[in-house]
Amino acid sequence: MSNIIAADQLRLLIERIERLEDEKKGIADDIKDVYGEAKSTGYDTKTMRSIVRLRRMEKHHRDEAEALLETYKIALGLA
Repeated sequence: MSNIIAADQLRLLIERIERLEDEKKGIADDIKDVYGEAKSTGYDTKTMRSIVRLRRMEKHHRDEAEALLETYKIALGLA
């Protein structure tokens, strides 16, 4: 009987994952639409994506990344 319970539990978990994957796709489509709207308004979406990525980072990680970027730019004569 434990095999039946395990199979039912597994099926329920798989179904939950499938529903969440569908929701994730819907959200990804919504995000794509917002970037499309921003682009049509004249915003640079590549820069917007960079800003979103930076805002997700904790401040100390962002500071480290910016310092490393500056170091590389100096090394390559881009600063």
